[in-house]
Amino acid sequence: MELLQLLPGGSFIILVIGGFLLSSIKILNEYERGVVFRLGRSLPNPKGPGLIFIIPVLDKMVKIDLRTVTFDVPPQDIITRDNVTLKVNAVIYFRVTDPAKSVIAIENYLFATSQLAQTTLRSVLGQVELDELLSSRESLNQKLQAILDQQTEPWGIKVSHVEVKQIDLPPEMQRAMARQAEAERERRAKVIAAEGEFQAARQLAEAAEQMSKNSTTLALRYLQTLKEVSGQEGVSTIVFPFPTDLMKFFSDMVKK
Repeated sequence: MELLQLLPGGSFIILVIGGFLLSSIKILNEYERGVVFRLGRSLPNPKGPGLIFIIPVLDKMVKIDLRTVTFDVPPQDIITRDNVTLKVNAVIYFRVTDPAKSVIAIENYLFATSQLAQTTLRSVLGQVELDELLSSRESLNQKLQAILDQQTEPWGIKVSHVEVKQIDLPPEMQRAMARQAEAERERRAKVIAAEGEFQAARQLAEAAEQMSKNSTTLALRYLQTLKEVSGQEGVSTIVFPFPTDLMKFFSDMVKK
């Protein structure tokens, strides 16, 4: 008060006008918009970015950030359709597309969107079985995104992406799935081995059929087998296969 009394009347008026002008000047960044309320009524178009002017006392401005918000949904307890209890968390990406709606239509759009994401996550994932949850995660992400985007659209919010991050299974379910995976691997190994034996037997049968049609081929194969046996390291005895037809000939001679 003493300082104001020392100032001349004209200087005091200049200070008041300068303070009034300074309080009316606002600067908004490129990613910000200002929703201005004049005497409690919102003006038609949000202000910004850059330098804007408002009327002190009469106008009130609310800043809105237009950048994409990344929100981590806390782990939710979910019971799947086949009665498996597990914990699931997710992440959602959303941004404000209509600054006026985000201020007028909802009290706190950040809190409201986070709560809606938690309830939607429990609702959607509780309608599917565990196998579908593990194998069809991409389709579930798209379903969650569509539901959230539709419900937040009246608030001026656009949900661009939803991603289920982690699925925590109970220990007993993890052990059961490990046993199932091991049994599946054993089954595939047996099927592959059986198919290999079947193909080998079929090829041997075809080779035997071709060799039976040509006695020369059979003789050459006989000599090749003898060579392979005699060429092995540490082999001191060679066994010569005796033709069964010749054995039958001698047997008939003895009977006579």
